[in-house]
Amino acid sequence: MEKSSSGKLTLVSLILMIFTSVFGFANMPRGFFLMGYAAIPWYLVAGILFFIPYAFMIAEFGAAFKSEKGGIYSWMEKSVGPRYAFMGIFMWYASYVIWMVNVASTIWVPVSNLIFGHDTTGQWSIFGLASSQVLGILGVIWLILVFLLISRGLESIKKITSIGGTAVALLNVVLLVGGVTILILNKGQLAQPIHDVATSFTVSPNSNYHSIISILSFLTFAIFAFGGTEVVGGLVDETEDPVKTFPKGLLIAAGCIVLGYTVGIFMVGIFTNWDSVLSSPDINMGNVAYVVMNNLGYELGSALGFGEQVALQMGAWTARFVGLSMFLAFSGAFMTLSYSPLKQLIEGTPKEIWPEKMTKMKNGLPLNAMKLQALIAITLLALVSFGGESAAKFFDKLVLMTNVAMTIPYLFIAFAFISFKKRDDIEKPFVLYKNKTIAIGISWVVTIVVAFANIFSIVEPVTSGNYDQTLWMIAGPTLFSAIALVLYARYDKRTK
Repeated sequence: MEKSSSGKLTLVSLILMIFTSVFGFANMPRGFFLMGYAAIPWYLVAGILFFIPYAFMIAEFGAAFKSEKGGIYSWMEKSVGPRYAFMGIFMWYASYVIWMVNVASTIWVPVSNLIFGHDTTGQWSIFGLASSQVLGILGVIWLILVFLLISRGLESIKKITSIGGTAVALLNVVLLVGGVTILILNKGQLAQPIHDVATSFTVSPNSNYHSIISILSFLTFAIFAFGGTEVVGGLVDETEDPVKTFPKGLLIAAGCIVLGYTVGIFMVGIFTNWDSVLSSPDINMGNVAYVVMNNLGYELGSALGFGEQVALQMGAWTARFVGLSMFLAFSGAFMTLSYSPLKQLIEGTPKEIWPEKMTKMKNGLPLNAMKLQALIAITLLALVSFGGESAAKFFDKLVLMTNVAMTIPYLFIAFAFISFKKRDDIEKPFVLYKNKTIAIGISWVVTIVVAFANIFSIVEPVTSGNYDQTLWMIAGPTLFSAIALVLYARYDKRTK
């Protein structure tokens, strides 16, 4: 990363760091799958009402508590109180456990694309087990394997997987260049036509997203697309002339991310007709990115005038490249996130909260706590995968659970910012929200937007009779809330 002569981040390097930490390739094909071009305005709404104001909050928190080792726990503990802070950081940690359950199952989709050139996981079966159950068992094996590798100190594996991050970044270039090439070769004709701008950009081609509740529930997906904002908190002190450079860099990065998602979703529509490519019941949130990129290869071959067989092979090899890239990226992220959130949870909170065995370190890792974490993740995965569903519903449930779980911590942090701004005793070396009343008002807007997005996401499956999806979205956060309350009550009793 380029730095100035003073060793600080320049405006350009700051923008690049924020962009690469937040922008996610899979959010574009998923957005198009759920809402078509109508996803674009929602990503814009999420950027304006959530990402930019939330990132400014994170920046102020990070600067005020830069010397504290507890991370987000310190932010909330100093602003609101220890019980609230522990609940907040525990929900933040829990979101990563649910993310691990998701990835342990969905990582087999890129593996399938890498081997076969398309997703075959919906047909995987052994000993008469359904595909979702086979994926659940494979996910359990993956969780055990990762724990064994990391517990033996084989962190060097992460260096290999950093190639995946570069490859995924390259996917964005492939999408852009491929889309523009197809548009030129097809003389400006879109695969997903725009008959009427007002309708095409507000009405989803997906019949599941026509009701008011389902459309509003999409906001959770849009907010989730801006995940990774937490990295902003540590960049204020790393930036040259932060008072001027940081807000400018953040606004430009936010603009680039929103523009990137907008262009990316539009690119998908250039070569993907929703009804002919994405309406199949075999398409789900776990495999849609691979289906879209396979179609990109096929449509590029067709536009170049190649025969059907050559075009199909181009599609399959594009899917293989996506599969390899995503597998490496998922593996690297999984290796890191299987211990770093847990380590921050244990090291950032009062030691007395935890049973002594949980705080013991070996090779710099809390191995006993990691064992328990693996056991919880395996139990959750087994319960979800053996629910007797098709692979499509299984993947959809996992994605919904993850989106809700990973956006709940934003509520805790945004709400804590209200107290933070009211507290004049906290030294604030870097202030973006100069007016206290405006800052508190914006905090309430962010809190309400995230809360309502999650409420609509939880309620929406009930309207279509998918009660189990709602139950699982509630079950994860409820379970971890109960554990957090028990742990803190035990600590409170002992310390008193």
